Amino acid sequence: MHPTAEPAVRSPLPRDFRRFLRVRLAGTAANQMLLVALGWQMYDLTASAWDLGLVGLVQFLPALLLTIPAGQLVDRVDRRAVIVASLAMQAGVAGVLGATSAAGVVGRDLILALSVVIGIARALQMPAQQALAPALVEPAVLPRALATSSSVMQVAIIGGPALGGFLYALGGAVTYAVAFGLLLVAIGAAVRIRLKPVPAAKVPVTVASVFAGFEFIFRQPVVLGAMSLDLFAVLLGGATALLPMFAKDVLETGAWGLGLLRAAPAAGAFLTGVTLAHRPLRGRVGHWMFGAVAVYGVATLGFALSTVFALSLFALAVSGAADTVSVIIRQTLVQLETPDAMRGRVSAVNSTFIGASNQLGEFRAGAVAEWLGPVGSVVVGAMGTLAVVALWMRLFPSLVRRDRLVS
Repeated sequence: MHPTAEPAVRSPLPRDFRRFLRVRLAGTAANQMLLVALGWQMYDLTASAWDLGLVGLVQFLPALLLTIPAGQLVDRVDRRAVIVASLAMQAGVAGVLGATSAAGVVGRDLILALSVVIGIARALQMPAQQALAPALVEPAVLPRALATSSSVMQVAIIGGPALGGFLYALGGAVTYAVAFGLLLVAIGAAVRIRLKPVPAAKVPVTVASVFAGFEFIFRQPVVLGAMSLDLFAVLLGGATALLPMFAKDVLETGAWGLGLLRAAPAAGAFLTGVTLAHRPLRGRVGHWMFGAVAVYGVATLGFALSTVFALSLFALAVSGAADTVSVIIRQTLVQLETPDAMRGRVSAVNSTFIGASNQLGEFRAGAVAEWLGPVGSVVVGAMGTLAVVALWMRLFPSLVRRDRLVS
């Protein structure tokens, strides 16, 4: 493997990729606002860690069932149309929640039902977004483009929860109305993206073709190791579902505090993404990846044990920074190692792994918190993340030894 030569002067990213960035910015901010309002509203209604976990579980189940078939769809139709459809579904959720909140009739069952719709929308959106990005830039520019995309997404994850938390003080209907408007902005940017015509897949749709992404991944140890490391680390170490409990019961803040807690990991991730966009990793990326996941586990443990709001924010920011290093390495490796004709299906598998680590991780955290409390649940999960790092270093030595992103 040899280093890729850097151009003397970096050209700006293509216009259509910049439109894609606007889709991610507005769409992700809206999604984060929805999740903050959903979590706070559910805990207000039920005061149950189990119900907080259920919100994550019912989002994960449709993703588990639909993301792999969605990958086949993404490889056969206009990827922009898939993204627009998913954004429109989320806009519908925001509209319904806004109307029912304003009328004072929103309840536990409605929140769970609409969380299923969010899960369906994300099952479509994630593989389409992951497969679309590499089609908008040249391969040599992809690491920088993905780092920039990650930074933009983190801006949304910082601003979305913080804004959602503060707006919630005016009522859930206000938060949902602003999310609805942002989703319309994202839809407008998505329809303006122009793609070069790509011949439609000629392979007939069969069970084998639908699951070809799994076959490809299991034949690529580096890709498999990167995906599965992220899956199990976040599945065990994620604490997002329990943030309403930490905000209200451990740190004794209000909805504004919950918004800041949700935004803190993104603040660390944003700074890291900006740094990596200007100074990409040039060597020992395998060591960087495993080290970042270990730092993520330690930071999560620190958050669990903290009773000081500022210290909790700092620990979450460090966890977000570490997670971003891992995510950028993983996403770049996966996209560069995958042929374009397979990107939809491989991205679908990757999206399933991400969904499992996030939504199923939220259910794990909520279920364990029923027995051990929020602090005990996060401590156990953080220790599990560190154990996964040690085990995966033995299982995937080729990933540990990986030197550069671009072969």
